[in-house]
Amino acid sequence: MIRLASWIIGSLAIAALAAWVISLPGTLILEIAGQRLQPRLGTAIVILLLGAALIIAVWAVLRRIIGAPKAMARRRAAKRREQGVEALSDAIIALQAGDPARARIMAREAQARLSDSSAAKLLEARADLALGDMPAAREHYRALIASERTAVAALTGLYDQARAQNRPEAALTFARKTLALAPSSDWAAEAVFGDLARRGQWAEAVAMVNAEAAGTREEKARKRRRQAVIETARARENETTEPNAALDHALTALKLLPDFVPAALIAARIYTNRGETRRAQSLLRRIWRATGHPDIAALYAHAQPGASAVERLKRLREIVELPPPHRAAGMALAGAAIDAYDWPLAREALLPFAGADATQGVASLMAEIEEGQSGDQGKAREWLARAVRAPRDPAWTADNIVSDEWEPISPLTGRLDAFEWKVPVASNKSPAPLAAATSGSVPALLSTPAPLPLAPTENDQ
Repeated sequence: MIRLASWIIGSLAIAALAAWVISLPGTLILEIAGQRLQPRLGTAIVILLLGAALIIAVWAVLRRIIGAPKAMARRRAAKRREQGVEALSDAIIALQAGDPARARIMAREAQARLSDSSAAKLLEARADLALGDMPAAREHYRALIASERTAVAALTGLYDQARAQNRPEAALTFARKTLALAPSSDWAAEAVFGDLARRGQWAEAVAMVNAEAAGTREEKARKRRRQAVIETARARENETTEPNAALDHALTALKLLPDFVPAALIAARIYTNRGETRRAQSLLRRIWRATGHPDIAALYAHAQPGASAVERLKRLREIVELPPPHRAAGMALAGAAIDAYDWPLAREALLPFAGADATQGVASLMAEIEEGQSGDQGKAREWLARAVRAPRDPAWTADNIVSDEWEPISPLTGRLDAFEWKVPVASNKSPAPLAAATSGSVPALLSTPAPLPLAPTENDQ
């Protein structure tokens, strides 16, 4: 309704204005080719406006006719571009849907219609890689490296290709180039860092970690743990040759992770070797209260070099109460009591954990107690048979590999901080044969773990 009223009012205004112009007094004298015209002033103005409108209309028609070829070319280009974008979209969908053959066809069609499309070239290279056409993929990626816009994406593809072809050195080269072009590239940083860790180049690795930006709480915690693991690895590497430097690294790791058992063990061993027994015991007591780790208890018992089995048991009683608070404490106390031939104490320490859910370690220790205290070979064999079938005790485990000691990287994958103290899911050692369980002695596999050495073994170096 408002539009209709506005249109009527506008039309009336224009008509009134035209009537007013026509009715203007006066005349206009025009001489054209010897002809003299004297129209009224209003009429002359109207004729002039109509002539201008006619000229504009004629020019518009001529312009449309003259520009028709260019307009048709623009329409064809727009349609071609639209088809290219649609083909590019279909290529992405096909690649994500697991159809690389169709993705390559659509990427080539997109390139034919979008000659300057780097995305289409990248998609074709990705499709070649998915199809296993490595030479074609490599050629496409190398062609894209020349462009600053696509260099990082091309290097990423070359890295994936090198990994697919099991060429780790080439993959690392592409990762380093990517990191030089894009320092914020996460995958490249992880690849370079992983290589440094596998090679044991700890100084360069910790420098990379120190340079990482950590914004969230989770990122800060991850950064601290990485720093602590690397510092512990450096301490482990230098424990024998440079104990002072190793101690500094271990203490740095403990500042980052106050309850990190591997760093505490290294620091305590160095303190002990330097004759600083009180410092070693103080550190071990704190870590024991926080973690209850059996390696801590074993080293605490052996903190005084040359101590007898009775003295070691007495020292262990300082940190382990009766009844033991958990299985690790009970096993540590029972092992020390067995060494001191205190059979009642050993049995009392293990009794809360010798039920139906007894582990291999508990069962093997109970076998020793039965044999040593009463000489009952039958009960000892029963416990040994249970030990073969019993659940395993926690151990340092990484990628289904069980290690006697903590190691900074997995020997299978080279992953940093792979070892965890947990019950192994699968063992890399075959179980003891059943025949061994019928003998009168405890098998070496199930016997009480030997005390931790005060100095590192050859495997530590």
